[in-house]
Amino acid sequence: MLAALADPTRRRLVELLAECGGATATMLARDLPVSRQAVVQHLAVLREAGVVDSRRHGRDVRFELRPHELTAAARWMEAVAAQWDQRLAALKEIAEETPGSDRDPRW
Repeated sequence: MLAALADPTRRRLVELLAECGGATATMLARDLPVSRQAVVQHLAVLREAGVVDSRRHGRDVRFELRPHELTAAARWMEAVAAQWDQRLAALKEIAEETPGSDRDPRW
């Protein structure tokens, strides 16, 4: 999922879908500097990553965001960030307790 969201166009598509609740590729392409076909390809990547769903409505295919998938990814990132915060705090504490740590490290 994170690889799919690494692309700025795909992130913008996610933002647009979050704003409008669902749209066709044609509707989404109006707000992007890429072709409709490029939007379809980006949406396919997002669908494979589980970020969006697609449903056929007559002749149109409507795309909708799967917010629970994004929420799960956000929770995971928060947990990883908290672990790093703890590790960095521990390193800071060790560095501050080390004798001579207030000296210039170049000497």
